[in-house]
Amino acid sequence: MRRTLIALFLLLATPALAAEGEAKADTASQYIDISVVALPVIWKGKLINYVFVGIRLNVAKGFDAIALREKEPYFRDALVRAAHRTPFTDSKTFTKLDETALKRFIAAEAVRLLGPRAIASVDIVTSQPQRVSGLPKPS
Repeated sequence: MRRTLIALFLLLATPALAAEGEAKADTASQYIDISVVALPVIWKGKLINYVFVGIRLNVAKGFDAIALREKEPYFRDALVRAAHRTPFTDSKTFTKLDETALKRFIAAEAVRLLGPRAIASVDIVTSQPQRVSGLPKPS
């Protein structure tokens, strides 16, 4: 009797557990992480610091995040090029970047690289300055 109940439980529970695992896999993989890159902090035309930034793009429902992840190197390249052309320097501190401008740029690149509705949001996951002391005072 006990073996029959265990077998019956496993028979009934297996499809539910498999469906739950598939649902978790769908929601867990709906992002693209851009590897950490060093972005310059420029003040009065001089390089005074670097901020190491990691970014996560949250993929909208209905898009295949795994397929979109192959575009990650293009995001890194565009980000580094833009940061050296027009740095995302925050005028209030030289240990952080202008996160609003950074998110706006990444969102625009996402539209260009992935399409207009592929990305739901952009998050700054890490932001670590190379130097925190010995920097000039912001004006």
